[in-house]
Amino acid sequence: MNHPDLAGFPVVVEMDVAWGDMDAYQHVNNVVYFRYFENARVPWLDRIGWMKLREEQALGPIIASTSARYRRPVSYPDRVAVGVRAKSVEFDRVVIEYRLASAKWNAIAADGEAVVVSFDYRNNKKCPVPESVAKAIEHLQSTI
Repeated sequence: MNHPDLAGFPVVVEMDVAWGDMDAYQHVNNVVYFRYFENARVPWLDRIGWMKLREEQALGPIIASTSARYRRPVSYPDRVAVGVRAKSVEFDRVVIEYRLASAKWNAIAADGEAVVVSFDYRNNKKCPVPESVAKAIEHLQSTI
């Protein structure tokens, strides 16, 4: 799905809505949106090298907070596309934003945000965003 409202997002992940994603009200349960966001966030983290840095040096991302704003109900069958981009890069954190588009609605169905803190897993404390990650984010954002 190539939705115009996702044009400003350097990473877009598409996925099918599963029947089991819906709740008793016959629309995707609110908790599932966070899984959709995660399914897009992880490839974004891979693209900027933060997941590899976590494996090699134990310096990686950890979610401090996350939120969603629901605009339209999504239900089965549908295909969604989730865009991810950095909203801001700060000393010890990156604020990322999500936009979820529904093929059925041909519109944005949800927006979200997450604060991703840079974390030193060896010493169990937050740390500055690695320079390589900050530069990779800047480069990735410049491709849009």
